[in-house]
Amino acid sequence: MAIAKAERLMNLALCLLGTRRPLSKRELRESIEAYLEAGSDDSFNRMFERDKDDLRELGLVIETVENLDGEVGYLARRDSNRLPPITLDAEEAAALGLAAKVWQQARLAGAASGALQKLRAAGLPEDVDPYEAHGALEPRIPVHEVAFEPLMLACRDRRPVVFDYRKATAARPEQRHVEPWALECWRGHWYLAGWDRDRGAERVFRLSRITGKVRSRSGRFTAEIPDVVTVRETVASWAGENADRSARIRLRTDAGYPLRAKATAVRELGDGWDELEIPYGHGLDAWLVEFGPDVVVLEPAELRADVVDRLRAVAKG
Repeated sequence: MAIAKAERLMNLALCLLGTRRPLSKRELRESIEAYLEAGSDDSFNRMFERDKDDLRELGLVIETVENLDGEVGYLARRDSNRLPPITLDAEEAAALGLAAKVWQQARLAGAASGALQKLRAAGLPEDVDPYEAHGALEPRIPVHEVAFEPLMLACRDRRPVVFDYRKATAARPEQRHVEPWALECWRGHWYLAGWDRDRGAERVFRLSRITGKVRSRSGRFTAEIPDVVTVRETVASWAGENADRSARIRLRTDAGYPLRAKATAVRELGDGWDELEIPYGHGLDAWLVEFGPDVVVLEPAELRADVVDRLRAVAKG
């Protein structure tokens, strides 16, 4: 339905921008297939008025003109809908170049590259290369999960989804009904933040634990969508970014460099082991499990128990 409406809006915009004279409702209905399929004049009129309002909200300037016979027509003059010239300084161009590099491993790479080419055509200075500026920076956000693209589209279109999800402590995946809010990358892993309908609460899902296909469902969201900042804070907290305590672990020498980067204290124990004090927040147990036998939790006891439970679940398959 979202795609059909987008196509209808695009066709209406093209008609209004392409005409040299005002077009009446009758002419517009005869020119756009979706309007021809409207069941009645009332249905068409409601659809047209909504579409006209939507285009105006998107920034299209639509004029209403009445001819000598009193018939009302509509058009969108090109000079009234032309964007101002685009000017970018070196730092702004560099930021765009870095953004394009971020997506070089995703399907958005082509769109990002095309956008930069259009900026060149629009007047981006030839002496500014957005790909080479600040070339020492090489941001990479790998996108290997099959679930990424359907979830990205579902977040954009505000469509509920269904997928099978395997928690780190579970032997088998469970079906989850989710209203997706946003995708966030944290420590090289992608997470989906959204509203879990079955549990009636917000949840964060790691994409690598989604099994099978992500399936879209019709209907509206039932929960209020928080702002972007709140969603990012939720992902960070769920994945362990916001820590309110400390944990002590043993770590093999020359292993676990991400853990060492987070450590507030490091002490050599000898025999190939070090002792680290690291921030302890929600999700730390799942992160420690990824390092397998290179990590031993010393305290607190509940963190050690959570890690042991996760390792046992993995061992059981």
